Amino acid sequence: MPRKRWRSIIFWTFVLPVILFVGGVIGCNVWIVSSTRSRVHDTIATIEAREVGVVLGTSKKSGPDTPNRHFENRMAAAAALFKEGKVGRLLVSGYRDSEYYDETRDMIAKLKELGVPADAILADDRGVRTLDSVVRVKEIFGFDRVVIVSDDFHVNRALFIADRCGLEAIALRSETVGYVDSRKVRMREYFARVKAVLDLYLYPPGTETGAPDAPAMTRR
Repeated sequence: MPRKRWRSIIFWTFVLPVILFVGGVIGCNVWIVSSTRSRVHDTIATIEAREVGVVLGTSKKSGPDTPNRHFENRMAAAAALFKEGKVGRLLVSGYRDSEYYDETRDMIAKLKELGVPADAILADDRGVRTLDSVVRVKEIFGFDRVVIVSDDFHVNRALFIADRCGLEAIALRSETVGYVDSRKVRMREYFARVKAVLDLYLYPPGTETGAPDAPAMTRR
């Protein structure tokens, strides 16, 4: 077979799909970050008061005996947001698959430990994914204006989803976890943003997203 034909086959079969894939990943990430960055707050002082703070869940531990710093930082940020009077209540949204793994239970316990009263905490244990958590804020709990609390690399995607769901949302990013300790979840986020675009534009958001369809330990 002529060399030119081989080159053409390689280009169309391997090179072009790789270029399109990389371009798609970059494009989705740039779109999500650039369209939401103006509504991400680093400090509580710059946040206007909203009716509720939505705290996105993750596992309490990153290993058998290792506290998850993402969890600790999110809860600390949420508690501070409440204590400063920026939100009247906190809605914790996580996943529960059994009596042994319950993100919402762990979040509530931690927030109480940090001084948030129990009657100021609402729980949603069907937040399997970020998409589920954000959709259910409006569709199930009826809130329209919220502050989303999560990690610095996570809040942009949550805000992007909120826009598509008709939520008026801003975000408070929790204290940053160093790259060495968070590189895996940061890398995963690049691809989660692509999936968010596909989910939102191929499958219109709805309450059916509350069904548990992903392993809890992969959610951040």
